[in-house]
Amino acid sequence: MPAVFRPLLTAATASYAVNCALGAAVAARRVDTSGVRWVHHAVYVSTVLLTAAAGAQLAVRGDRALWRLLPVALPLAAIPWRSARSRGHVLLALSAAPAYAAALRTPGEG
Repeated sequence: MPAVFRPLLTAATASYAVNCALGAAVAARRVDTSGVRWVHHAVYVSTVLLTAAAGAQLAVRGDRALWRLLPVALPLAAIPWRSARSRGHVLLALSAAPAYAAALRTPGEG
């Protein structure tokens, strides 16, 4: 059975992917964000808000994708407390990827 299109979940996952790509580019020294560090922070806030909205929508619908999305809450809550220059920051951020992917691939509602 194919996955159901869930616009808020898709937007949250896309925002997460964009932020990971931006972080990777900065870490690889391909992008200088010294003057615009706020962009990375703004995309993080967007990711958190979109993920919360997606979770609320999934909960209201009784969509089982919610249970696959819930594990992203811990890394999203903890990442601001890890130094952005640490390996732990990167690993913590990447730890959310499997949950976003699993939620997107969860078939049907209910």
